[in-house]
Amino acid sequence: MPANETIRVHIPLTVRKRGGRPRILPPRDSETSDPPPGQDPRVLRAIGRAWSWRQRMERGEVTTIADLAAEEGLSDRYVSRLLRLAWLAPDVLERLVVHREPCAISLYDLCFVASLPWDEQSARVFD
Repeated sequence: MPANETIRVHIPLTVRKRGGRPRILPPRDSETSDPPPGQDPRVLRAIGRAWSWRQRMERGEVTTIADLAAEEGLSDRYVSRLLRLAWLAPDVLERLVVHREPCAISLYDLCFVASLPWDEQSARVFD
């Protein structure tokens, strides 16, 4: 093929690793809208961990939070705070885990919201 018939396409994309996976990012000057935010994977992982710890305690595999923390190699305080997520309201859990709605609050604050009555949690987490 002669050189004058060659078509070259240049797409200015950037490849960056986010969360250990490569992700293609559009150029900074592009006018594309951002994709809708999804659930933070750290929240999902924390909820899964809390439920796992709760089940282990209910089965009698560990008797205290201190024992659980020692086995996990974490501080008692952190395990105690994160364990509260296992008692989130069912509607909040459904929206977070099944529908993957993003939280309006941080994971740290979510742990404290879990100690509120169930009917108050949804408003705090998503509004």
